[in-house]
Amino acid sequence: MTSAIYASIGAFIIVWLSLHVIKIRTSKNIILGDGKDDELVSAIAAQLNAVEYIPIALLLLFALEYNNAHLILVHVLGITLIAGRIIHAKGLLSSALNTRILGMQITLWTIIALAVVNILYLLYELTLIT
Repeated sequence: MTSAIYASIGAFIIVWLSLHVIKIRTSKNIILGDGKDDELVSAIAAQLNAVEYIPIALLLLFALEYNNAHLILVHVLGITLIAGRIIHAKGLLSSALNTRILGMQITLWTIIALAVVNILYLLYELTLIT
């Protein structure tokens, strides 16, 4: 199952961002909340953003593979998703607005592409049945 590769990488991204939050909390002795610390606020935002977007994208990627899409398409969209998530996280953690915007654009366009391609595959399958 090809999409498992991207699910695993997505999980590692979430773990990386979680560990970054823990590192900042520990170094600044902030046990709960964000302590109104800008660095911690950014780290928490990056982690939460990954948790919001990665699961739906992976669900769509899995569905695409399940719909018997060509594996090259699954890889291209999976790689694009992961690239978008890493670019966004790096931009958010470094306060680089242009990088953050680029990462979000890549992520959203990948999710849109996954949704559209899944619908097209389903419509194609329906036309074969009838």
